[in-house]
Amino acid sequence: MIAEALMDTPTLLAHLETHTGALSLPRGGTLCWDDADFHRAAYTDDPEGYALLGLAPGVLPWQRARVLLQLLAASQAGLDDATRGTLARVARVLTLALPPAAVITVLLGLRRLRANHKHTTRTALRFVLEHPEADVIIAARRPALVDCFEHALGKATARGCARRIGDGDTGSDYLRRRLLRFLTAPHTAMPRVRALYGAGEHARHGVVLPYEPVLALDPGRERSPVVTATNRGDIAATLVHLYRGGHAHSSHAHGSQADDPHADDLRVALGRYVAAATAALPRFDGTVALVLDASASMRGYGEREWAVLSQAAALRMVLARVCARLEVVEVGGHEHAPAGATDLATGVLDALTAAPDLVAVISDGYENLFPGDLARVAATLPRAGVTTPVVFCHAQFTGADDLTLRRPAPALPQRGFWHQDDFTELLPWMFGHCAAGGPWLRAAMRARLDTLDRQAAQLGGIAA
Repeated sequence: MIAEALMDTPTLLAHLETHTGALSLPRGGTLCWDDADFHRAAYTDDPEGYALLGLAPGVLPWQRARVLLQLLAASQAGLDDATRGTLARVARVLTLALPPAAVITVLLGLRRLRANHKHTTRTALRFVLEHPEADVIIAARRPALVDCFEHALGKATARGCARRIGDGDTGSDYLRRRLLRFLTAPHTAMPRVRALYGAGEHARHGVVLPYEPVLALDPGRERSPVVTATNRGDIAATLVHLYRGGHAHSSHAHGSQADDPHADDLRVALGRYVAAATAALPRFDGTVALVLDASASMRGYGEREWAVLSQAAALRMVLARVCARLEVVEVGGHEHAPAGATDLATGVLDALTAAPDLVAVISDGYENLFPGDLARVAATLPRAGVTTPVVFCHAQFTGADDLTLRRPAPALPQRGFWHQDDFTELLPWMFGHCAAGGPWLRAAMRARLDTLDRQAAQLGGIAA
């Protein structure tokens, strides 16, 4: 889906980020999976790309559970070893990064679907017997874990292994061939198998299933309850301080940067913050044409002065570090001296002259020179044979901004951002709209998987 069916990537990402609803297993009924056909088609198009996008920032937990279910339910016949390895690593990460209850639902769903492959067996057994919190999970949901264990191995084999372990067997040929070969830490499995069948200290009552996953895919973001111009990320905050220090081009400056003894320090800090924000991002080997709204409304006023423009400039600086070629077309005034009205349509036409892979418009949405002009141009481009994708990045003061009157081209793909943290979701969405973004997305998600894999390894258990 990232490479072979690239133009569907935005659709897949949007679905993974917005389609709500838990998987459910009614007692005695069938698995309730309302978007099974969608996931199956995405997996069929590109198994590895589909799996990697399941790790993308912003994907909903129950959508990640569906990705795990699809990976474990599908046959891997015909896939090469490298792809199988990636799918196994993603599945392993997801069993740690989802709440245990969700993983149990997935494993029981596989039982209802009568789906069992070698990679399914391996993942299920490692969750049941090697999860870092396996002792508590078994104590809290022992009957369900027994069902998962017996589905993975087959009822007769599972009970045969349990009986031998109960009798003191720790490594017979029978156990090695039927159970231990699927595990990475056989020594931890023995007492847990005994616990599954109620013979040991693990068979307790009143134990609560852990709610939180042991691996955080999307770490919690600490946000101040009051949004200001300077608590929207380090890059934007530093830019606000520089802007408010004054610019020679600005008639509203409070002073000259040359008079500010801290300006040089701020610029050094700014470079450091941009480097940190882009350190883990791969290179985008294409051309992005950026239409940057530098009209008067982007400056704002009062406590909001420079807030929106600084965030737009922060995104520009990040793109400049990531993209092999970034062409910037400013409309209105200039980044350091915003002024005038907004002519986004002309900016898009100018941007297209650079023959870019992608045109990205960054604006607060106030098109006040020729209202509706951008929408007319966007509708006309395909009829004129222009196939370059155009996306609209909505610069906001907060995530709760009312955008009712700030959608100059509703037909264009749009996504809002107001904090530096939003870039982690914004960039995959942007690059996913163009063919040159395929390699970038795959590289970015592989790097993310490598990081998560290392974190999982530090937890021990099934990642050992």
